[in-house]
Amino acid sequence: MNSKINNQPENDRSWQKVIMKYNQPELRKSIWQICNSLIPYLLLWFLMIQSLRISYFITLLLAILASGFLVRLFIIFHDCGHGAFFKSAKANKIVGIILGILAFTPYYKWHNQHQIHHATTGNLDKRGIGDVWTMTVEEYLNSPKLKRIVYKAFRNPFVMFSVGPLYMIFVQNRFSKKYMTKKEKWNMYFTNLALVVIATAMSLLIGLKAYLIIQLPVIVFSHILGLWLFYIQHQFEGVSWHRSSNWDYKTAAIDGSSFLKLPAVLQWFTGNIGFHHLHHLSPRIPNYNLARCQYENDLFKEVKPITLFSTFKALKLSLWDETNRQLVRFGKIRNSVEIGR
Repeated sequence: MNSKINNQPENDRSWQKVIMKYNQPELRKSIWQICNSLIPYLLLWFLMIQSLRISYFITLLLAILASGFLVRLFIIFHDCGHGAFFKSAKANKIVGIILGILAFTPYYKWHNQHQIHHATTGNLDKRGIGDVWTMTVEEYLNSPKLKRIVYKAFRNPFVMFSVGPLYMIFVQNRFSKKYMTKKEKWNMYFTNLALVVIATAMSLLIGLKAYLIIQLPVIVFSHILGLWLFYIQHQFEGVSWHRSSNWDYKTAAIDGSSFLKLPAVLQWFTGNIGFHHLHHLSPRIPNYNLARCQYENDLFKEVKPITLFSTFKALKLSLWDETNRQLVRFGKIRNSVEIGR
């Protein structure tokens, strides 16, 4: 993305003045967004329970729809962690923790890593926390055979979107690590305990089997969609990565984050997160202000969007070619090494 904003002199901070007016959350809009996301989600749970008496196929169809609402609730959870959804820090924390439980995601652990992600996006020297594992061509060619095999498996779309969500749900977000802070650990334990309480209550109410065959599809489908969104936000044709010496915040936001132009329905369910370049430019913009920020300002009109169709092509891009400054497929380096040998 070669945009107008990146053609400005470094001392020109007009973009900061532009986005400031979109940084303020509006209580009315925030409450309405919770209502139009949470109420339908809970209603769909009721309908899924009732549908078990008719056909599990209907239940699965409703589960797909419910997962869309859960993704929308996760965007609110995400905004809360940035302090963008309410002016009150306490309100952001309370709502964020509750929605994190619904999304099987511990609030503090996820957001602490996410803050690191924002500070290091597009920086080749600071990969590894809160991002998708990405190797350079040179790193890949110089890696031991086993590491190449593991990396190639990791970047395989089938593995990424089948094993990946299960790992996130049942391992990554369930077990604490030594490096985590005490607050992160206790919040993870609290989230796990809350999930056990909810699962027990629902099992007593509708039966363990009924609970599992509803909850598992909903949480897995939502994580697949969430993982796809997270992947495409920084892994796309035309993305820009830099070493620390050439890295700057503005370029990382505009050229290192995607502007994913989705159909209106998908844009609604994904809480405008497709305007990810603006979110990285200013994480304090509530999701419901991102579209206005994009379309009301000439400053961002030259940012080239990527399409829904192009995201499928991007799933095949696996390595960063530092020489040609682009993401490439494994097939591009077959002349240099026999992949997977």
